[in-house]
Amino acid sequence: MTDAATRRPMFDADLPGPDSLDASGLQALAAAAIAGGPEAEGAARRGPFRPDVWRNARQRHASRLAAHYFRSLDVLAVTAVTLLCAWAAAPGPLLHAELSQVLPFVIGALTILGLLRSLGRYRFARGQKTALHLASVAAIVAAGSLAVMTSGWALQGANGQWAAWLVWTGLVLVTLNALHMGWSDIVGRWRASGALTPNIVLVGATRHAEALIREALKRRDLNVLGIFDDRLARSPRAIEGVPVLGTADDLLTHRMTPYVDRIVLAIDPKAEARVRALTARLRTLPNEVTLLVEPRDETETRSALDRLAAAPLADVQGPVDDDRRAFNKRLQDMIFGLTALVLLAPVMAGVALAIRLDSPGPIFFRQRRHGFNHEEIVVWKFRSMKQEAADATASRQVTHDDDRVTAVGRFIRKTSLDELPQLLNVITGEMSLVGPRPHAIGMKTGHVESARLVAEYAHRHRIKPGMTGWAAVNGSRGPLHTAQDVRRRVQLDIDYVERQSFWLDLWIMAVTLPVLLGDRAAVR
Repeated sequence: MTDAATRRPMFDADLPGPDSLDASGLQALAAAAIAGGPEAEGAARRGPFRPDVWRNARQRHASRLAAHYFRSLDVLAVTAVTLLCAWAAAPGPLLHAELSQVLPFVIGALTILGLLRSLGRYRFARGQKTALHLASVAAIVAAGSLAVMTSGWALQGANGQWAAWLVWTGLVLVTLNALHMGWSDIVGRWRASGALTPNIVLVGATRHAEALIREALKRRDLNVLGIFDDRLARSPRAIEGVPVLGTADDLLTHRMTPYVDRIVLAIDPKAEARVRALTARLRTLPNEVTLLVEPRDETETRSALDRLAAAPLADVQGPVDDDRRAFNKRLQDMIFGLTALVLLAPVMAGVALAIRLDSPGPIFFRQRRHGFNHEEIVVWKFRSMKQEAADATASRQVTHDDDRVTAVGRFIRKTSLDELPQLLNVITGEMSLVGPRPHAIGMKTGHVESARLVAEYAHRHRIKPGMTGWAAVNGSRGPLHTAQDVRRRVQLDIDYVERQSFWLDLWIMAVTLPVLLGDRAAVR
């Protein structure tokens, strides 16, 4: 029997830094992982990585939220046209116009916007024809026009403003069709480039995995990035061109996880003990885990792939869901983040000048930290330590009277002014104003990596990291010196992930400054 260690491709060993995690780098590594095997020729012809645009899960999720942006722009456009037509039809100032003159336009606008949402005109499903979509938008505008004229006739009778209502109908029709033609084109280009194509990894080098990969390669609407199997000694080096990259434990720390949307267990569901064990181990990851039930025929295989590959834009109808919550949080970050950046610009300029005068070295300090879904992000801070003592991996956490901290650094760390450059991370979408604090990659508590002290540590990565958070306003901020500190921080972070809402975020932002100023004993 071949030794498992010799059969496992050393995929991570060839990843010295983040620059290798681009499309061409991963293509080359995947080819190297299966080179020399009997599947190499087929893999070279097809390969498991097909997108022209290689995006991590956070970036793809941001694209899916575009439906909410599309709808917001539609609302603004219809509102602008409605106000313009109502103003033109009114004999005097719009504020002094009679209700019967304005109400028909309002009813028509609400009818159109409501139908666009309730009839799913923002889903932009795969394979949807643009002409058919535009025809449905025109039909909705016609329904809105009927609502305008019916309500106008009921309110104004024979004196109805028929010309104004027809002009309103024409302007709304042209505006919405132009916008939706643009939305359809954008989504179509995203799908063609692979920006919306889900990425999955399989656990289990089984015949179920082989059937799924073979069908996925025909369809080209699902990216199978790799396979992980605990039974490496009996596993092939690749299946249908997709490399076997290691064991399930290797997946827990693999550099590919930020690019994975879903983990699929391709094992026999009847092996209940193994399914439970794998599910329990993989639950520590922020990625969604799905069990692939054994398909009885090709129809069921295609049905399973349809569910895995379904990647419509985030639905804007129905009750508040995770996608809409993420959209609202992103709007909140952009509005408050840009406002804070403008208002605090003089303070940031003063801090930068003080650092420059206090000690030699750069003004900013950059550190690689964990972001959403284990993504590695570069977090910006004002430099608070001596240049020669900078600790990019946080291998030694800060203590009272730490000799590495400069005089200015001690002040800006105490007041958290060193965190202000992270507003740039918020604007670019890598961070949020409120969320679990981003920890440095490889950060240690004592002599042990902090992530190894709590099984649920990765759950804090199911949401973007924040400049402040639930843990910070509840006394858990700064260095983590003991395992108990880590457990408390992670528990508070998980509580926030499960409870996150707009109002909770507002409350956390409101109490952050008083809490920071009142916590004089904290070490930062």
